[in-house]
Amino acid sequence: MVKKAANKADESVERKGGGGTLSRTEIVTIRLDPKLRYLAELAARSHRRTLSSWIEWSIKTSIDQESLPASEANREHHSLGDAAKFLWDVDEPGRLAQLAFHYPSLLTFEEQVLWKLVKANGYFWRGRRNRSTGEFEWDKNPESFLDYRLEQHWQVLCDVARTGEGHDRLPKWERFKPEVKPAPAEDDDAIPF
Repeated sequence: MVKKAANKADESVERKGGGGTLSRTEIVTIRLDPKLRYLAELAARSHRRTLSSWIEWSIKTSIDQESLPASEANREHHSLGDAAKFLWDVDEPGRLAQLAFHYPSLLTFEEQVLWKLVKANGYFWRGRRNRSTGEFEWDKNPESFLDYRLEQHWQVLCDVARTGEGHDRLPKWERFKPEVKPAPAEDDDAIPF
């Protein structure tokens, strides 16, 4: 009788002996038909890996070869593996911003709603006042983006995006402000502020 190996790669465990610790991993449940599972087990054996380890290796190999579409921000085609260096962030708000800037066509509907709220809110962007109208204007690019503010207000944004309610809880900024002109100096020694 063949004993099935435990899939210990799915858990954070400490190896005994010469190795260190396995990195923390996420557990994903997948369904495989019996034939595919059997063939995957044979492939894992041929690599001297557990099934779990072989599946993880196979996914990584596939990601390294997966081609991403050219976008306005990235006119060249990248593999997903190459793009990982700027798409991955340990925080969810950072991942959303990077994906939105580089590959907006890959945003889910929920992410599109969330990003639309961010783009429409001047609080999250560096900008300038229009001299004639006094309106705050900003460019929606990575250089103008204030990512730390997104992290601070992430939960509120997610709630508003999910429910469509609570727009009054979103951060405020002065959209219109008349241009303040310094008063004329009374003498040549005065310094206008």
